[in-house]
Amino acid sequence: MNKSEKALELFANNFNCSQAVLTAFAPDFGLDEKLALKLGTSFGGGARNAEICGAVSGALLVLGLKYGHHIAEDNVQKSRSYAIAVDYTNRFKEAHGSIVCRDLLGYDLTIPEEAACIKEKYLFAEVCPKMIKSAVEILEDVLTDYQ
Repeated sequence: MNKSEKALELFANNFNCSQAVLTAFAPDFGLDEKLALKLGTSFGGGARNAEICGAVSGALLVLGLKYGHHIAEDNVQKSRSYAIAVDYTNRFKEAHGSIVCRDLLGYDLTIPEEAACIKEKYLFAEVCPKMIKSAVEILEDVLTDYQ
């Protein structure tokens, strides 16, 4: 099973976009899947505020695992990590026009009337899997490009 398939399977099994993307890559970085699921929980639905897409947040967490800055004095790695994150988000924006959940869904899940439209139109089931698949594919490209 490839990473996209794994992420989509997780999403289909009641995990959110962030959990799905992060957990699909967790074993590659020695991160326990249960811990990855916990870490990704609060980022779903744009951190429950319809802000940054959960799939993008999950991908950024993976990039942090790979390229993250962890030595206080290492400003070179800090800058490199930031640049890679910007590259990732720019690629996602280029593909989808935004990295913001409410823009991608066309509705704001924090507004009850709009949340009802999201559910009524099955947008979580229609839009989110596309965003997850794309987030994973872009992430795989970025990980390859910055080896």
